[in-house]
Amino acid sequence: MADEFGSADVDPSAFIGQGGIDQKVGFNPGLTVLVVVVGAVLIFAVGNYMLYVYAQKHLPPRKKKPVSKKKLKRERLKSGMAPAGD
Repeated sequence: MADEFGSADVDPSAFIGQGGIDQKVGFNPGLTVLVVVVGAVLIFAVGNYMLYVYAQKHLPPRKKKPVSKKKLKRERLKSGMAPAGD
């Protein structure tokens, strides 16, 4: 009976790494998802930076909003200048 199932003095560590039903073959799905997500974020960040650099070099600066005459008069009064006409 004992010879049918093998002897008990066989070291089980001798069979590690020889393949079998338990061993998974292929890519780790968690690692694959991580690589895809990190790659997408990296491409997005590099693309945004490239667009920013291009815009700084090639697009004209924004025009400032014109300041109304009423606000200019108020600022002059605050700074201590005499109003025109007095």
